[in-house]
Amino acid sequence: MRLRTFLAAGLGGLALALLVDPALAQTAATAAAPPASVPNKGDTAWMLVATCLVLMMSIPGLALFYGGLVRTKNMLSLLTQVFAIVCLVCLIWVFYGYSLSFTNGQGLNDFVGGFSKAFLRGVTPDTTSPTFSNGVVIPEYVYMCFQMTFAMITPALIVGAFAERMKFSALVLFMALWVTFIYFPIAHMVWYWAGPDAIGDAAKALAGAADATAKSAAEAKLAAVKADAGLINQWGGLDFAGGTVVHINAGIAGLVGCLIMGKRIGYGRDLLAPHSLTMTMIGGALLWVGWFGFNAGSNLEANGTTALAMVNTFVATAAAALSWLFVEWGAKGKPSLLGMVSGAVAGLVAVTPASGFAGPMGSIVLGLVAGAVCFVFCSTVKNALGYDDSLDVFGIHCVGGILGALATGILVNPWLGGAGIPDYEAKPGELAFATYAFGPAVINQIKAVLMTLCWSGIGSAILYKVVDVVIGLRVTQEEEREGLDLADHGERAYNY
Repeated sequence: MRLRTFLAAGLGGLALALLVDPALAQTAATAAAPPASVPNKGDTAWMLVATCLVLMMSIPGLALFYGGLVRTKNMLSLLTQVFAIVCLVCLIWVFYGYSLSFTNGQGLNDFVGGFSKAFLRGVTPDTTSPTFSNGVVIPEYVYMCFQMTFAMITPALIVGAFAERMKFSALVLFMALWVTFIYFPIAHMVWYWAGPDAIGDAAKALAGAADATAKSAAEAKLAAVKADAGLINQWGGLDFAGGTVVHINAGIAGLVGCLIMGKRIGYGRDLLAPHSLTMTMIGGALLWVGWFGFNAGSNLEANGTTALAMVNTFVATAAAALSWLFVEWGAKGKPSLLGMVSGAVAGLVAVTPASGFAGPMGSIVLGLVAGAVCFVFCSTVKNALGYDDSLDVFGIHCVGGILGALATGILVNPWLGGAGIPDYEAKPGELAFATYAFGPAVINQIKAVLMTLCWSGIGSAILYKVVDVVIGLRVTQEEEREGLDLADHGERAYNY
Protein backbone atom coordinates (compact mmCIF):
# COMPACT_ATOMS: atom_id res chain seq x y z
CA MET A 1 0.00 0.00 0.00
CA ARG A 2 2.85 2.39 0.89
CA LEU A 3 4.56 1.55 -2.39
CA ARG A 4 1.34 2.21 -4.32
CA THR A 5 0.94 5.58 -2.54
CA PHE A 6 4.53 6.49 -3.29
CA LEU A 7 4.17 5.63 -6.98
CA ALA A 8 0.93 7.57 -7.26
CA ALA A 9 2.54 10.60 -5.68
CA GLY A 10 5.55 10.32 -7.95
CA LEU A 11 3.49 10.00 -11.11
CA GLY A 12 1.27 12.88 -10.03
CA GLY A 13 4.33 15.05 -9.42
CA LEU A 14 5.73 14.14 -12.84
CA ALA A 15 2.44 15.04 -14.53
CA LEU A 16 2.37 18.41 -12.70
CA ALA A 17 5.94 19.10 -13.73
CA LEU A 18 5.15 18.36 -17.36
CA LEU A 19 2.20 20.75 -17.26
CA VAL A 20 4.36 23.49 -15.71
CA ASP A 21 7.35 23.01 -18.07
CA PRO A 22 6.55 21.44 -21.48
CA ALA A 23 10.28 21.15 -22.15
CA LEU A 24 10.40 18.36 -19.59
CA ALA A 25 7.85 16.43 -21.65
CA GLN A 26 10.13 16.65 -24.68
CA THR A 27 13.07 15.41 -22.61
CA ALA A 28 11.05 12.51 -21.21
CA ALA A 29 9.83 11.53 -24.66
CA THR A 30 13.36 11.61 -26.01
CA ALA A 31 14.60 9.37 -23.24
CA ALA A 32 11.77 6.88 -23.64
CA ALA A 33 12.30 3.66 -25.59
CA PRO A 34 11.20 3.78 -29.24
CA PRO A 35 7.69 2.48 -29.75
CA ALA A 36 7.26 -1.08 -30.98
CA SER A 37 6.32 -1.60 -34.60
CA VAL A 38 2.60 -1.16 -35.21
CA PRO A 39 0.85 -3.21 -37.90
CA ASN A 40 -0.11 -1.26 -40.99
CA LYS A 41 -3.86 -1.40 -41.61
CA GLY A 42 -3.36 -1.97 -45.33
CA ASP A 43 -1.07 -4.95 -44.74
CA THR A 44 -3.49 -6.34 -42.17
CA ALA A 45 -6.49 -5.94 -44.48
CA TRP A 46 -4.67 -7.64 -47.35
CA MET A 47 -3.65 -10.58 -45.17
CA LEU A 48 -7.21 -11.03 -43.91
CA VAL A 49 -8.38 -11.23 -47.54
CA ALA A 50 -5.52 -13.57 -48.50
CA THR A 51 -6.41 -15.88 -45.62
CA CYS A 52 -10.01 -16.15 -46.82
CA LEU A 53 -8.80 -16.80 -50.38
CA VAL A 54 -6.66 -19.73 -49.22
CA LEU A 55 -9.60 -21.19 -47.28
CA MET A 56 -11.63 -20.96 -50.50
CA MET A 57 -9.00 -23.12 -52.20
CA SER A 58 -9.96 -26.01 -49.91
CA ILE A 59 -13.70 -25.47 -49.63
CA PRO A 60 -15.18 -25.34 -52.13
CA GLY A 61 -12.27 -25.23 -54.61
CA LEU A 62 -10.37 -28.46 -53.99
CA ALA A 63 -13.51 -30.31 -52.92
CA LEU A 64 -15.22 -29.58 -56.26
CA PHE A 65 -12.05 -30.16 -58.29
CA TYR A 66 -11.56 -33.60 -56.76
CA GLY A 67 -15.26 -34.41 -56.52
CA GLY A 68 -15.83 -33.94 -60.23
CA LEU A 69 -12.99 -36.32 -61.04
CA VAL A 70 -14.43 -39.35 -59.22
CA ARG A 71 -17.44 -41.47 -60.12
CA THR A 72 -20.93 -40.36 -59.15
CA LYS A 73 -21.15 -42.87 -56.30
CA ASN A 74 -18.11 -41.29 -54.59
CA MET A 75 -18.74 -37.58 -55.16
CA LEU A 76 -20.23 -36.91 -51.73
CA SER A 77 -17.47 -38.87 -49.99
CA LEU A 78 -14.80 -36.60 -51.52
CA LEU A 79 -16.69 -33.49 -50.46
CA THR A 80 -17.06 -34.88 -46.94
CA GLN A 81 -13.41 -35.90 -46.68
CA VAL A 82 -12.09 -32.49 -47.70
CA PHE A 83 -14.54 -30.60 -45.47
CA ALA A 84 -13.79 -32.86 -42.48
CA ILE A 85 -10.02 -32.45 -42.91
CA VAL A 86 -10.36 -28.67 -43.00
CA CYS A 87 -12.36 -28.66 -39.75
CA LEU A 88 -10.12 -31.23 -38.02
CA VAL A 89 -6.88 -29.43 -38.86
CA CYS A 90 -8.35 -26.08 -37.85
CA LEU A 91 -8.76 -27.28 -34.27
CA ILE A 92 -5.47 -29.19 -34.14
CA TRP A 93 -3.69 -26.08 -35.39
CA VAL A 94 -4.92 -23.83 -32.58
CA PHE A 95 -4.42 -26.57 -29.97
CA TYR A 96 -0.76 -27.26 -30.76
CA GLY A 97 -0.01 -27.08 -34.49
CA TYR A 98 0.84 -23.38 -34.58
CA SER A 99 3.12 -23.81 -31.61
CA LEU A 100 4.94 -26.83 -33.07
CA SER A 101 5.40 -24.99 -36.35
CA PHE A 102 6.38 -21.49 -35.28
CA THR A 103 8.07 -21.52 -31.88
CA ASN A 104 11.55 -22.45 -30.72
CA GLY A 105 11.83 -26.18 -30.09
CA GLN A 106 14.94 -25.98 -27.88
CA GLY A 107 17.03 -29.11 -28.48
CA LEU A 108 14.77 -30.21 -31.34
CA ASN A 109 14.55 -26.76 -32.90
CA ASP A 110 16.16 -27.86 -36.17
CA PHE A 111 13.17 -30.12 -36.77
CA VAL A 112 10.15 -28.96 -34.79
CA GLY A 113 8.96 -26.26 -32.41
CA GLY A 114 7.79 -26.55 -28.84
CA PHE A 115 4.56 -26.10 -26.89
CA SER A 116 5.11 -22.56 -25.61
CA LYS A 117 2.12 -21.32 -27.62
CA ALA A 118 -0.07 -24.41 -27.28
CA PHE A 119 -3.76 -23.47 -27.13
CA LEU A 120 -2.61 -20.04 -28.39
CA ARG A 121 -1.09 -19.18 -25.03
CA GLY A 122 0.39 -15.70 -25.15
CA VAL A 123 -1.19 -14.86 -28.50
CA THR A 124 -3.38 -11.76 -28.15
CA PRO A 125 -4.80 -9.01 -30.38
CA ASP A 126 -1.72 -6.96 -29.47
CA THR A 127 1.03 -9.49 -30.28
CA THR A 128 2.62 -9.30 -33.70
CA SER A 129 4.54 -11.45 -36.17
CA PRO A 130 7.37 -10.24 -38.40
CA THR A 131 7.10 -10.02 -42.17
CA PHE A 132 10.08 -9.93 -44.55
CA SER A 133 10.76 -6.19 -44.17
CA ASN A 134 12.60 -4.69 -41.23
CA GLY A 135 10.24 -2.91 -38.88
CA VAL A 136 7.09 -4.25 -40.53
CA VAL A 137 4.75 -6.55 -38.60
CA ILE A 138 1.22 -7.94 -38.82
CA PRO A 139 -1.08 -9.04 -35.99
CA GLU A 140 -0.11 -12.50 -34.80
CA TYR A 141 -3.71 -13.68 -34.98
CA VAL A 142 -3.72 -12.87 -38.69
CA TYR A 143 -0.45 -14.71 -39.28
CA MET A 144 -1.70 -17.68 -37.26
CA CYS A 145 -4.90 -17.88 -39.32
CA PHE A 146 -3.07 -17.47 -42.62
CA GLN A 147 -0.70 -20.32 -41.84
CA MET A 148 -3.64 -22.37 -40.57
CA THR A 149 -5.22 -22.32 -44.04
CA PHE A 150 -2.02 -23.84 -45.47
CA ALA A 151 -2.16 -26.59 -42.86
CA MET A 152 -5.81 -27.22 -43.79
CA ILE A 153 -5.33 -27.70 -47.52
CA THR A 154 -2.11 -29.74 -47.49
CA PRO A 155 -3.51 -32.99 -46.04
CA ALA A 156 -6.67 -32.51 -48.10
CA LEU A 157 -4.52 -32.71 -51.24
CA ILE A 158 -3.44 -36.23 -50.29
CA VAL A 159 -6.91 -37.76 -50.52
CA GLY A 160 -6.90 -37.53 -54.30
CA ALA A 161 -4.22 -40.21 -54.52
CA PHE A 162 -6.30 -42.94 -52.87
CA ALA A 163 -9.75 -41.60 -53.71
CA GLU A 164 -12.66 -44.06 -53.78
CA ARG A 165 -11.14 -46.70 -51.51
CA MET A 166 -10.12 -45.48 -48.03
CA LYS A 167 -12.29 -45.82 -44.91
CA PHE A 168 -13.49 -42.50 -43.55
CA SER A 169 -12.53 -43.46 -39.98
CA ALA A 170 -9.03 -44.38 -41.16
CA LEU A 171 -8.78 -41.10 -43.07
CA VAL A 172 -9.61 -39.03 -39.99
CA LEU A 173 -7.04 -40.82 -37.82
CA PHE A 174 -4.34 -40.75 -40.50
CA MET A 175 -4.77 -37.03 -41.15
CA ALA A 176 -4.57 -36.17 -37.45
CA LEU A 177 -1.33 -38.13 -37.20
CA TRP A 178 0.03 -36.84 -40.51
CA VAL A 179 -0.27 -33.14 -39.75
CA THR A 180 1.26 -33.73 -36.32
CA PHE A 181 4.29 -35.76 -37.34
CA ILE A 182 4.82 -34.69 -40.96
CA TYR A 183 3.31 -31.31 -41.78
CA PHE A 184 4.16 -29.34 -38.63
CA PRO A 185 7.84 -30.39 -38.62
CA ILE A 186 8.27 -29.63 -42.34
CA ALA A 187 6.59 -26.23 -41.93
CA HIS A 188 8.93 -25.52 -39.00
CA MET A 189 12.04 -26.64 -40.90
CA VAL A 190 11.26 -24.43 -43.89
CA TRP A 191 9.50 -21.34 -42.53
CA TYR A 192 10.48 -20.85 -38.90
CA TRP A 193 13.13 -18.16 -38.32
CA ALA A 194 13.89 -15.32 -35.93
CA GLY A 195 12.76 -12.65 -38.40
CA PRO A 196 14.47 -9.73 -40.15
CA ASP A 197 14.57 -7.43 -37.14
CA ALA A 198 16.29 -9.97 -34.90
CA ILE A 199 18.95 -10.56 -37.57
CA GLY A 200 19.25 -6.85 -38.33
CA ASP A 201 19.65 -5.89 -34.67
CA ALA A 202 22.31 -8.56 -34.14
CA ALA A 203 24.15 -7.45 -37.27
CA LYS A 204 24.01 -3.82 -36.13
CA ALA A 205 25.51 -4.80 -32.78
CA LEU A 206 28.30 -6.63 -34.56
CA ALA A 207 29.01 -3.67 -36.85
CA GLY A 208 29.13 -1.32 -33.85
CA ALA A 209 31.34 -3.55 -31.66
CA ALA A 210 34.10 -1.35 -30.21
CA ASP A 211 36.70 -3.96 -29.28
CA ALA A 212 37.59 -7.62 -29.73
CA THR A 213 35.61 -8.75 -26.70
CA ALA A 214 32.46 -6.93 -27.81
CA LYS A 215 32.94 -8.22 -31.35
CA SER A 216 33.24 -11.79 -30.17
CA ALA A 217 30.07 -11.47 -28.08
CA ALA A 218 28.22 -9.84 -30.99
CA GLU A 219 29.32 -12.60 -33.38
CA ALA A 220 28.04 -15.23 -30.95
CA LYS A 221 24.72 -13.38 -30.65
CA LEU A 222 24.32 -13.15 -34.45
CA ALA A 223 25.12 -16.84 -34.82
CA ALA A 224 22.53 -17.70 -32.15
CA VAL A 225 19.86 -15.58 -33.88
CA LYS A 226 20.56 -17.23 -37.25
CA ALA A 227 20.47 -20.67 -35.61
CA ASP A 228 17.01 -19.89 -34.22
CA ALA A 229 15.48 -21.32 -37.39
CA GLY A 230 14.36 -24.60 -38.90
CA LEU A 231 16.96 -26.83 -40.53
CA ILE A 232 16.02 -26.16 -44.16
CA ASN A 233 15.81 -22.44 -43.44
CA GLN A 234 19.33 -22.58 -42.00
CA TRP A 235 20.52 -24.33 -45.17
CA GLY A 236 19.23 -21.41 -47.20
CA GLY A 237 16.40 -23.30 -48.88
CA LEU A 238 13.97 -20.98 -50.67
CA ASP A 239 10.25 -21.72 -50.60
CA PHE A 240 8.15 -18.60 -51.00
CA ALA A 241 4.70 -20.16 -50.62
CA GLY A 242 4.90 -23.92 -50.13
CA GLY A 243 6.57 -25.95 -52.87
CA THR A 244 8.17 -28.20 -50.28
CA VAL A 245 5.88 -27.63 -47.31
CA VAL A 246 2.64 -28.19 -49.22
CA HIS A 247 3.06 -29.83 -52.61
CA ILE A 248 6.07 -32.15 -52.39
CA ASN A 249 5.01 -33.00 -48.86
CA ALA A 250 1.45 -33.98 -49.85
CA GLY A 251 2.43 -35.45 -53.22
CA ILE A 252 4.87 -38.04 -51.91
CA ALA A 253 2.48 -38.94 -49.06
CA GLY A 254 -0.21 -39.54 -51.66
CA LEU A 255 2.02 -41.81 -53.74
CA VAL A 256 2.97 -43.86 -50.70
CA GLY A 257 -0.70 -44.16 -49.74
CA CYS A 258 -1.92 -45.38 -53.10
CA LEU A 259 0.92 -47.92 -53.27
CA ILE A 260 0.16 -49.29 -49.80
CA MET A 261 -3.60 -49.45 -50.38
CA GLY A 262 -3.37 -50.94 -53.84
CA LYS A 263 -5.42 -50.30 -56.95
CA ARG A 264 -9.14 -49.66 -57.16
CA ILE A 265 -11.32 -52.56 -58.21
CA GLY A 266 -11.42 -52.58 -62.01
CA TYR A 267 -8.41 -50.28 -62.45
CA GLY A 268 -6.93 -50.84 -65.90
CA ARG A 269 -9.96 -52.90 -66.95
CA ASP A 270 -13.10 -50.85 -66.36
CA LEU A 271 -13.82 -47.25 -67.29
CA LEU A 272 -13.25 -45.12 -64.18
CA ALA A 273 -14.06 -41.81 -65.85
CA PRO A 274 -14.74 -38.51 -64.05
CA HIS A 275 -18.45 -37.98 -63.51
CA SER A 276 -18.49 -34.16 -63.86
CA LEU A 277 -15.75 -32.21 -65.59
CA THR A 278 -18.01 -29.19 -65.15
CA MET A 279 -17.48 -29.45 -61.38
CA THR A 280 -13.77 -29.99 -61.92
CA MET A 281 -13.48 -26.84 -64.04
CA ILE A 282 -15.37 -24.81 -61.42
CA GLY A 283 -13.11 -26.18 -58.70
CA GLY A 284 -9.98 -25.55 -60.77
CA ALA A 285 -11.01 -21.94 -61.42
CA LEU A 286 -11.64 -21.40 -57.70
CA LEU A 287 -8.20 -22.84 -56.99
CA TRP A 288 -6.59 -20.34 -59.35
CA VAL A 289 -8.38 -17.39 -57.77
CA GLY A 290 -7.60 -18.64 -54.27
CA TRP A 291 -3.97 -19.18 -55.20
CA PHE A 292 -3.43 -15.42 -55.32
CA GLY A 293 -3.95 -15.50 -51.56
CA PHE A 294 -1.65 -18.51 -51.37
CA ASN A 295 1.24 -16.96 -53.31
CA ALA A 296 0.82 -13.20 -53.08
CA GLY A 297 -0.32 -13.51 -49.47
CA SER A 298 2.88 -15.33 -48.57
CA ASN A 299 4.75 -12.02 -48.76
CA LEU A 300 2.82 -11.13 -45.56
CA GLU A 301 2.47 -7.49 -46.59
CA ALA A 302 1.17 -5.40 -49.49
CA ASN A 303 4.07 -4.12 -51.59
CA GLY A 304 5.88 -4.66 -54.88
CA THR A 305 6.91 -8.22 -54.08
CA THR A 306 3.26 -9.03 -53.46
CA ALA A 307 2.48 -7.73 -56.93
CA LEU A 308 5.37 -9.78 -58.38
CA ALA A 309 3.95 -12.94 -56.83
CA MET A 310 0.55 -12.09 -58.28
CA VAL A 311 1.93 -11.56 -61.79
CA ASN A 312 3.86 -14.83 -61.63
CA THR A 313 0.72 -16.64 -60.48
CA PHE A 314 -1.07 -15.33 -63.54
CA VAL A 315 1.51 -16.05 -66.21
CA ALA A 316 2.94 -19.38 -65.02
CA THR A 317 -0.55 -20.82 -64.70
CA ALA A 318 -1.63 -19.67 -68.15
CA ALA A 319 1.60 -21.01 -69.68
CA ALA A 320 1.26 -24.40 -68.01
CA ALA A 321 -2.40 -24.76 -69.00
CA LEU A 322 -1.57 -24.09 -72.66
CA SER A 323 1.53 -26.27 -72.50
CA TRP A 324 -0.42 -29.30 -71.23
CA LEU A 325 -3.23 -28.58 -73.70
CA PHE A 326 -0.98 -28.52 -76.78
CA VAL A 327 1.26 -31.41 -75.69
CA GLU A 328 -1.80 -33.58 -75.06
CA TRP A 329 -3.33 -32.40 -78.32
CA GLY A 330 -0.25 -33.54 -80.18
CA ALA A 331 -0.02 -36.83 -78.31
CA LYS A 332 -3.69 -37.85 -78.31
CA GLY A 333 -5.12 -35.93 -81.22
CA LYS A 334 -7.62 -33.84 -79.24
CA PRO A 335 -7.30 -30.98 -76.73
CA SER A 336 -9.20 -31.68 -73.51
CA LEU A 337 -10.70 -29.48 -70.82
CA LEU A 338 -9.40 -31.87 -68.15
CA GLY A 339 -5.90 -31.51 -69.57
CA MET A 340 -6.04 -27.74 -69.61
CA VAL A 341 -7.35 -27.49 -66.04
CA SER A 342 -4.79 -30.07 -64.86
CA GLY A 343 -2.08 -28.04 -66.57
CA ALA A 344 -3.24 -24.89 -64.81
CA VAL A 345 -2.95 -26.63 -61.43
CA ALA A 346 0.50 -27.94 -62.40
CA GLY A 347 1.58 -24.38 -63.21
CA LEU A 348 0.22 -23.11 -59.91
CA VAL A 349 2.10 -25.82 -58.05
CA ALA A 350 5.38 -25.20 -59.88
CA VAL A 351 5.36 -21.43 -59.46
CA THR A 352 4.44 -21.59 -55.77
CA PRO A 353 7.99 -21.80 -54.35
CA ALA A 354 9.29 -19.33 -56.97
CA SER A 355 6.41 -16.85 -56.95
CA GLY A 356 8.19 -14.13 -54.97
CA PHE A 357 11.69 -14.90 -56.26
CA ALA A 358 11.40 -15.40 -60.03
CA GLY A 359 10.71 -12.78 -62.67
CA PRO A 360 7.62 -12.98 -64.91
CA MET A 361 9.52 -14.25 -67.96
CA GLY A 362 11.20 -16.94 -65.89
CA SER A 363 7.81 -17.92 -64.50
CA ILE A 364 6.41 -18.32 -68.01
CA VAL A 365 9.26 -20.69 -68.90
CA LEU A 366 8.66 -22.58 -65.66
CA GLY A 367 4.96 -22.91 -66.48
CA LEU A 368 5.64 -24.18 -69.99
CA VAL A 369 8.02 -26.83 -68.67
CA ALA A 370 5.72 -27.81 -65.79
CA GLY A 371 2.73 -28.37 -68.04
CA ALA A 372 4.65 -30.70 -70.35
CA VAL A 373 6.57 -32.59 -67.65
CA CYS A 374 3.52 -33.16 -65.43
CA PHE A 375 1.53 -34.41 -68.44
CA VAL A 376 4.22 -37.01 -69.13
CA PHE A 377 4.22 -38.16 -65.50
CA CYS A 378 0.41 -38.34 -65.33
CA SER A 379 0.17 -40.39 -68.51
CA THR A 380 3.29 -42.16 -69.76
CA VAL A 381 5.14 -42.67 -66.46
CA LYS A 382 2.01 -43.54 -64.47
CA ASN A 383 0.89 -46.08 -67.07
CA ALA A 384 4.35 -47.59 -67.34
CA LEU A 385 4.70 -48.08 -63.58
CA GLY A 386 1.06 -49.09 -63.08
CA TYR A 387 0.31 -47.33 -59.79
CA ASP A 388 -3.26 -46.13 -59.18
CA ASP A 389 -2.88 -42.50 -58.17
CA SER A 390 -6.58 -41.79 -58.65
CA LEU A 391 -6.44 -38.04 -59.24
CA ASP A 392 -2.73 -37.60 -60.11
CA VAL A 393 -1.61 -36.11 -56.82
CA PHE A 394 1.95 -37.35 -57.30
CA GLY A 395 2.21 -36.44 -60.97
CA ILE A 396 1.00 -32.88 -60.43
CA HIS A 397 1.81 -31.89 -56.86
CA CYS A 398 4.99 -33.81 -56.10
CA VAL A 399 6.55 -33.63 -59.57
CA GLY A 400 5.40 -30.04 -60.12
CA GLY A 401 6.60 -29.10 -56.62
CA ILE A 402 10.03 -30.64 -57.20
CA LEU A 403 10.36 -28.89 -60.55
CA GLY A 404 9.36 -25.56 -59.03
CA ALA A 405 11.60 -25.92 -55.99
CA LEU A 406 14.67 -26.71 -58.09
CA ALA A 407 13.85 -23.99 -60.61
CA THR A 408 13.59 -21.44 -57.78
CA GLY A 409 17.31 -21.81 -57.17
CA ILE A 410 17.90 -20.82 -60.79
CA LEU A 411 15.17 -18.25 -61.46
CA VAL A 412 15.99 -16.22 -58.33
CA ASN A 413 19.11 -15.06 -60.20
CA PRO A 414 18.73 -11.29 -60.90
CA TRP A 415 20.44 -11.81 -64.26
CA LEU A 416 17.40 -13.90 -65.24
CA GLY A 417 14.98 -11.30 -63.91
CA GLY A 418 14.76 -12.80 -60.43
CA ALA A 419 14.44 -10.83 -57.22
CA GLY A 420 17.68 -12.10 -55.69
CA ILE A 421 18.38 -13.96 -52.45
CA PRO A 422 17.49 -11.86 -49.36
CA ASP A 423 20.35 -10.77 -47.10
CA TYR A 424 19.56 -9.04 -43.80
CA GLU A 425 23.18 -8.73 -42.65
CA ALA A 426 24.87 -6.81 -45.45
CA LYS A 427 23.05 -3.58 -44.58
CA PRO A 428 21.85 -4.10 -41.00
CA GLY A 429 18.32 -2.87 -40.53
CA GLU A 430 17.23 -3.14 -44.16
CA LEU A 431 16.75 -5.77 -46.82
CA ALA A 432 19.65 -6.24 -49.23
CA PHE A 433 20.40 -9.05 -51.67
CA ALA A 434 23.30 -11.46 -51.62
CA THR A 435 25.54 -12.05 -54.61
CA TYR A 436 23.99 -14.91 -56.56
CA ALA A 437 26.00 -18.13 -56.86
CA PHE A 438 24.46 -20.88 -58.98
CA GLY A 439 26.03 -23.88 -57.21
CA PRO A 440 25.06 -23.11 -53.60
CA ALA A 441 21.59 -21.86 -54.60
CA VAL A 442 20.71 -25.05 -56.48
CA ILE A 443 22.35 -27.37 -53.95
CA ASN A 444 20.32 -25.78 -51.14
CA GLN A 445 17.15 -26.47 -53.12
CA ILE A 446 18.16 -30.08 -53.79
CA LYS A 447 18.78 -30.61 -50.08
CA ALA A 448 15.37 -29.13 -49.23
CA VAL A 449 13.63 -31.38 -51.76
CA LEU A 450 15.40 -34.54 -50.59
CA MET A 451 14.72 -33.76 -46.93
CA THR A 452 11.01 -33.28 -47.64
CA LEU A 453 10.78 -36.45 -49.74
CA CYS A 454 12.48 -38.55 -47.07
CA TRP A 455 10.65 -37.07 -44.07
CA SER A 456 7.21 -37.26 -45.64
CA GLY A 457 7.73 -40.44 -47.67
CA ILE A 458 9.13 -42.57 -44.85
CA GLY A 459 7.04 -40.94 -42.13
CA SER A 460 3.81 -41.34 -44.10
CA ALA A 461 4.53 -45.02 -44.78
CA ILE A 462 4.90 -45.61 -41.03
CA LEU A 463 1.66 -43.75 -40.27
CA TYR A 464 -0.29 -45.67 -42.94
CA LYS A 465 0.86 -48.93 -41.40
CA VAL A 466 -0.06 -47.79 -37.90
CA VAL A 467 -3.57 -46.84 -39.02
CA ASP A 468 -3.91 -50.08 -40.97
CA VAL A 469 -3.11 -52.09 -37.85
CA VAL A 470 -5.41 -50.05 -35.60
CA ILE A 471 -8.43 -49.56 -37.89
CA GLY A 472 -7.71 -50.92 -41.33
CA LEU A 473 -7.17 -48.57 -44.26
CA ARG A 474 -9.42 -49.85 -46.98
CA VAL A 475 -13.15 -50.40 -47.31
CA THR A 476 -14.40 -53.86 -48.22
CA GLN A 477 -14.88 -54.89 -51.85
CA GLU A 478 -18.66 -54.74 -51.43
CA GLU A 479 -18.48 -51.21 -50.03
CA GLU A 480 -16.13 -50.09 -52.79
CA ARG A 481 -18.47 -51.43 -55.46
CA GLU A 482 -21.46 -49.80 -53.78
CA GLY A 483 -19.64 -46.48 -53.50
CA LEU A 484 -18.39 -44.61 -50.45
CA ASP A 485 -21.30 -42.15 -50.51
CA LEU A 486 -23.67 -44.81 -49.20
CA ALA A 487 -21.14 -47.15 -47.58
CA ASP A 488 -19.48 -44.50 -45.40
CA HIS A 489 -22.04 -41.73 -45.15
CA GLY A 490 -25.47 -43.18 -45.91
CA GLU A 491 -26.35 -40.46 -48.39
CA ARG A 492 -25.87 -39.60 -52.04
CA ALA A 493 -24.49 -36.56 -53.83
CA TYR A 494 -27.37 -36.82 -56.31
CA ASN A 495 -30.87 -38.19 -55.76
CA TYR A 496 -32.46 -38.75 -59.14
